[in-house]
Amino acid sequence: MRPPGRPGLPTAPPALLLLLPPLLVPLLGALRGVDAGAAAPSELRVRVRLPDGQVTEESLQADSDADSIGLELRKPDGTLVSFTADFKKDVKIFRALILGELEKGQSQFQALCFVTRLHHNEIIPSEAMAKLRQKNPRAVRQAEEVRVPEQLHMDMAVNFSQGGLLSPHLRNVCAEAVDAIYTRQEDVRFWLEQGVDGSVFEALPKASEQTEVPRCGQVGDRGKPCACHYGLSLAWYPCMLKYCHSRDRPAPYKCGIRSCQKSYSFHFYVPQRQLCLWDEDP
Repeated sequence: MRPPGRPGLPTAPPALLLLLPPLLVPLLGALRGVDAGAAAPSELRVRVRLPDGQVTEESLQADSDADSIGLELRKPDGTLVSFTADFKKDVKIFRALILGELEKGQSQFQALCFVTRLHHNEIIPSEAMAKLRQKNPRAVRQAEEVRVPEQLHMDMAVNFSQGGLLSPHLRNVCAEAVDAIYTRQEDVRFWLEQGVDGSVFEALPKASEQTEVPRCGQVGDRGKPCACHYGLSLAWYPCMLKYCHSRDRPAPYKCGIRSCQKSYSFHFYVPQRQLCLWDEDP
């Protein structure tokens, strides 16, 4: 039996299902080229292995009409991480709801939102995500590819009251993070060129000023400003489509997905150390 991507792959559905990766498979109608019409928002739940080896449940949502994708998972420490991809607006939104430590004087949870430009080759299209179905719900998924970690210096803020002009998803996703929505100047320049109003964005202290601000882990006074760091990881997500070849078809056709894992490290200014108590020096 030849692996996917080689000439001569059988096209009968049962054989095709056996040859697909044992992760997620598209609906048979899609594999046969049947147009199912406009897809309603769909949700898929999968068990995934985190980088530290622990297992959690992940929710994947797709809305092909809105051309958007959502991912949500809960870390072992209780932090709820979500990722939203808005293909229409070239926007991706990361949100973290971090459980507070009451003994340190924190509230029940703290919310952070990080907004960056979405490149369409980062994740599969929304219509493909909406057609994914799970072959073995009890299986624990582990990413096939670990992508290079990304370091992002967030030097701008998003005005929550105007955030809907950037993406209609922002006001729902970041409702708990009104004063903690961060982005980057390079992404702001791109969105301004696309016609987004400048009132959406606000300047944080300049980079030259931030170099004088110590990292939060080095600051003892909780009322002092500092440079905060927060890291999160998307443990498992469908990052690209797989294509197969067959003697019976003149062109390659979609026959599965490739899964990826990617970590992000966000650096940003906070006016008080109290807003970054998790960031401790090693």
